[in-house]
Amino acid sequence: MIPITDTLSLDPADLSYGMIRAQGSGGQNVNKVSSAVHLRYDLAHAALPQWFKDAVMSLGDHRVTQAGVIIIKAQSFRSQEKNRGDALDRLLALLRTAATPAAPRHATRPTRASQRRRVQRKVAHGQTKRLRGRVQDD
Repeated sequence: MIPITDTLSLDPADLSYGMIRAQGSGGQNVNKVSSAVHLRYDLAHAALPQWFKDAVMSLGDHRVTQAGVIIIKAQSFRSQEKNRGDALDRLLALLRTAATPAAPRHATRPTRASQRRRVQRKVAHGQTKRLRGRVQDD
């Protein structure tokens, strides 16, 4: 089991790795060796609590599909093994961000000075718009 937090852990059997050819520069090595890694993790079938799955889905991350599958592509390194480790690290980082609760919001009020500045800006903007009107001949 791979620990996500103190109470949550990830079963390595739920991870599926797909090897693909990397993009970008690298000469012949890029063209002939499948060193990039596609890591897929299916949240729907994972043995994790429902509140955690909902938190991951609500992150709004582009790597999480609507079906609940996390897809991470790692191709930073020339070695397949390093890319596999990088993909796993990035998956754990994503899951840890979902596991940390959001800080509670505290209601605040605008200061008197900021209210004054806001009203002054509104008055100045209104004056500018008033000057855009027709010029009256006397």
